[in-house]
Amino acid sequence: MCGIVGYLGSNGAYEILIQGLKRLEYRGYDSAGVALVTCDGSLNVHKARGKVANLEQTAAAGCTEGSLGIAHTRWATHGEPNDINAHPHVSQSGEIALVHNGTIENYSVLKEALTEHGYSFKSETDTEVLVQLIDYIKLTSSCSLVEAVREALLQVEGAYAVAVVEKGDPDTLVVARKSSPLVIGVGEGETFIASDATPIIGYTDKVIYLKDNEIAVIRRNEPLSIVSIDSNAPSEIDIQKLKLSLAQLEKGGYDTFMLKEIFEQPSTLRDCLRGRITDDCSRVVLSGVELNKERFLKAERITLVACGTSWHAALIGKRLIQDFCQIPVEVEYASEFRYGNPVLNEKDIVISISQSGETADTLAAIQLAKEKGAFVYGVCNVVGASIPRATDSGTYIHVGPEIGVASTKAFTGQVTVLTLFALAVGQLRGAIDTDTVREVATALKAMPEIIEETLKCDPEVQTLSRIFTYAHNFLYLGRGYNYPTALEGALKLKEISYIHAEGYPAAEMKHGPIALIDHEMPSVIIAPSDSLYDKIISNVQQVKSRGGAVVAIVSKGNTAMNDIADFCIEIPSVPECLTPLVASIPLQLLAYYIAVGKGKDVDQPRNLAKSVTVE
Repeated sequence: MCGIVGYLGSNGAYEILIQGLKRLEYRGYDSAGVALVTCDGSLNVHKARGKVANLEQTAAAGCTEGSLGIAHTRWATHGEPNDINAHPHVSQSGEIALVHNGTIENYSVLKEALTEHGYSFKSETDTEVLVQLIDYIKLTSSCSLVEAVREALLQVEGAYAVAVVEKGDPDTLVVARKSSPLVIGVGEGETFIASDATPIIGYTDKVIYLKDNEIAVIRRNEPLSIVSIDSNAPSEIDIQKLKLSLAQLEKGGYDTFMLKEIFEQPSTLRDCLRGRITDDCSRVVLSGVELNKERFLKAERITLVACGTSWHAALIGKRLIQDFCQIPVEVEYASEFRYGNPVLNEKDIVISISQSGETADTLAAIQLAKEKGAFVYGVCNVVGASIPRATDSGTYIHVGPEIGVASTKAFTGQVTVLTLFALAVGQLRGAIDTDTVREVATALKAMPEIIEETLKCDPEVQTLSRIFTYAHNFLYLGRGYNYPTALEGALKLKEISYIHAEGYPAAEMKHGPIALIDHEMPSVIIAPSDSLYDKIISNVQQVKSRGGAVVAIVSKGNTAMNDIADFCIEIPSVPECLTPLVASIPLQLLAYYIAVGKGKDVDQPRNLAKSVTVE
């Protein structure tokens, strides 16, 4: 969840590291720190609680020289956010500095052993244990830093991405990873490392994605060396080209990244759909499906695994796949799937969904599914991430980098890809007729323009949000395809406004939640003119009869709802299976403007980080 950045080259490291931290701050913003090795070998460390701006103020009073450095922005797992627990951590000898993402699961055992050997600890972190272990091995074995890091990593259990520097050596940077991402950027006479590619853009378009259980040694004016941690055998160095641009990482005139990403959805869906629907809309083509036809023809069951917003997309995907493919579908939280002893075989397909492609629980679910013989298909946004490399096949959603912590365009991208997937597999299996494919594909192809039309509700939602800024609770209700949309709307509100919100299938309201309805509990009810419209009307009436305020999301032209609901937001009419794509837009905007009205940081909400790389 945290962010690592490092630099070794001919330029001053500090400014590059600070800029990199700001681009990675969406990964964690409890505290930040930087360690710099000057040309004469001095080691200077600066740390501060809070955001990177606080670190800049702290560092301004000290030395920021040197062309070698590592830096970190933290999402707290061990110990509260403060200056002491912030990274980098320095060994007791003062010789080694380290930054770390992930969790060292056996840190307490290692800490006890190191304490017996005279080591004391200042922080509450597992990371300090790791740097002390490296220091102990180096001193007692009289080995090099690289050898000490490798030996220490053989002793730890858990997940990690680490970067290590040593006092007295301004020419060496050691990095390693296991189940936590790390990217190496290869420039002209300079090398960059980061948790993802965002800090590297603008300096080089050549990157190496470090693989699990690899350690890399970056030395000034020497070729890069990558070896296996387990065997010490050399690894193949695969340099890839980045396809991101600086413009994608900037706000582009919007006040926040989240608002920008909400309004980017017409263009991101164009990118998501490009080349995947034939001109006459009679066929959907996904290479991941085409290349694995036999697997999909023989499939007897599909299981979707995901977390958070991706899990909501998976719930929509379940209905799509069952409707279009006539295959039994299950949806599991990735975090529960891996501990539920799932029954899988070679006729099962597991679809893993993750925006970042680095979600720890989802990666573990993939590994388990493959061990049991299932075919694993990935739906991911980040090219080159761990999940696309771990799965057997898959589809990228191609919505560009999502910086706002609360997912918006990734959600609509995932739902779009799952719709394409259901159509493609349904055609392959002969479970869907051509007329249905053409109807849905035609509407899907027009979705960018439909979303543009939907976004015109922005001023209306902005005005409406002021009424609910000080609400303490919300209820979100939907039926059919829009039950997951209700869950997603409630999650968005919780994430960025800190208002408690619950999403429910509308029919379940009578089985408990209706007890909460009063004049202080507003309800958002998704009520498009679909096959379940008459059913949802009764839910609106039930809420109103108990004094609750209702915000209804209705199909354009539905004036009858105005006589029942307190507020109506109209959305364009689309095929029923595509309503989540349009209904989610006003829900994103409502959460956004309520949070802004409360003065919250919508891009970096408290306690949250973008990429969940720990359990």
